Formats: sequence, structure tokens, C-alpha cells
Amino acid sequence: MGSQILKISPFASSSIFNATPLLRFQAKTVFTISKTQFRIRSNPLISSSGFVPSINNKRGLRGGIVAMAAATGGSVQKSEEEWRAILSPEQFRILRQKGTEYPGTGEYDKFYGEGIYQCAGCSTPLYKSTTKFNSGCGWPAFFEGLPGAINRTADPDGRRIEITCAACGGHLGHVFKGEGFPTPTDERHCVNSISLKFAPANS
Repeated sequence: MGSQILKISPFASSSIFNATPLLRFQAKTVFTISKTQFRIRSNPLISSSGFVPSINNKRGLRGGIVAMAAATGGSVQKSEEEWRAILSPEQFRILRQKGTEYPGTGEYDKFYGEGIYQCAGCSTPLYKSTTKFNSGCGWPAFFEGLPGAINRTADPDGRRIEITCAACGGHLGHVFKGEGFPTPTDERHCVNSISLKFAPANS
């Protein structure tokens, strides 16, 4: 507060730069530093999904997640070769080839930590942990997704509704309605664990 932070002198000599070899962005631009300690702040890294996390503010984190989820539809496009390079074979089978993991085998089937479930393919936030419930079906179940994060498409046979990540199109599972679960929406998003990546609330 009130102390000098950083002095920039485009005419400073190279000898000064050599004495404090910290930063040089142009060949003729040199930064000289006062005795006062300084910090350089940068924006947090932006993930491929475009989400900027707020690390120390849970309320800010959740607000950012909701806003981001509503604005990223169809934003991640990759070739099959690119997806194969970044996904495990099982992730590729389920996310890109619309496969299904065996019931009761998924990492998040009976997991109830506090945080956010993201797309395993592109890291887009999909579900809040507060919407997860125990349906007994053998797969993670949620009663609603984050606004704008999930697309619904009728299967070709018309018997089920597929749910996919709105950002990258990755297959998540299927949604069922009217099963009588005591949830606010009376919906069950039946999701493959391998389609998800959990981000703890305190991370």
C-alpha cells in the first residue's frame, strides 16, 4: 500500500538488466526493480472448456460454473484421432461410441462427496453433488443437470432419451422421468461414472 511496486524504464542499460535477470519481453525493453518486494498476478488458467474457477470462494465457484455451463454448448470439437489421444480406451468407448459400463462397477455409483461432476472429455461442469441421489440402479443418478450443460436426444427406437454433454457431445447416459423417486424433478439422469470427473468443493 503506497510503496513502489515496479518501475519500467525502456532506456535502462543492459548492465542493470544483467544484475536483475527477471523479465524481458522486448529486446530493447528492460525492467528494473526497486528494493520493495513485488508480485505479478495473472488470471487463473482457463481450461479447454472455458471455465475460470474461483479457488477460494465456493459461492463464486458455483456461480461461475452455472454461468459457464449455460454458455458452452457445442464449443469443443475434436477429430476421432484427437479424442483417442486424450481419452482412455474405455472413456472413448463410452463417451464417443455411446457405450455403457456394467452396473455397480462405476467409481461414482455410491460416492457422495461435495463438489461438481464434470464431463470427463472436456471438463465442462454438468452436475452439482447436491442433485445426486441413490436410485439403486447401479449407476450414478442425478435429478437435474446444470443449466444448459446437457442435451437430450431421443434414441432411434424412441424408447429412451439419451443425454450428452452440450459442449463436446460426449455420451453420458439416459434420462428417465416419472419413476416416482422423491426428487424435485421426478427425473433420473442415469450416468456412466466413466463419463464423469469429480471436482471436490474445496479444491
